Amino acid sequence: MQTIRTLVVTGYRSFELGVFQENDPKIKVIKKVIKTAIKQYLEEGLEWVLIGGNLGVEIWAAEPIEELKKEYPELKFSIIYPYLEFGNNWNEANQAMLQKVVEQADYVDAVSHLPYQNSSQLKNHTHFLLTHADGAIVVYDDEFTGKSAYFVHDAKGYAQNHDFLLHQITMDDLENAVFDDSV
Repeated sequence: MQTIRTLVVTGYRSFELGVFQENDPKIKVIKKVIKTAIKQYLEEGLEWVLIGGNLGVEIWAAEPIEELKKEYPELKFSIIYPYLEFGNNWNEANQAMLQKVVEQADYVDAVSHLPYQNSSQLKNHTHFLLTHADGAIVVYDDEFTGKSAYFVHDAKGYAQNHDFLLHQITMDDLENAVFDDSV
């Protein structure tokens, strides 16, 4: 089994889960499950977690990562945006949330150093993440489609020819975590 040194964390956007308030109980469950999954890989040598900065799972992952850094100071966290000025058109509250995460990150950059121009920037971003990580934790269930379907599709294709781990967290996993106090 390969050592997972760098992991991408991605998944549903907040609106895809019907989450519009930061105190939504779904967020707590998602954070709990992400923290448990990341911790498993930390025990096996994980060093870096990468996110793209999207509202939802990616932004929510920052808090459990920060908590884990206290126990695992070797853990580093990076935001790799798909393009320059990512999130500039968001409302103030969402921009503030992103800024808080940026301040926690050990490294921040963008794959494309141009503002959004076309979907090829998003495809290049996915390719960059896949080729610069050993695996991905994706909060995504094939039965409940969303924007992460593109990442999951590309990751499955990439994993066929490369040593790449795809760890999908499904709706069942999230539901089970609600009732599992050990998580």
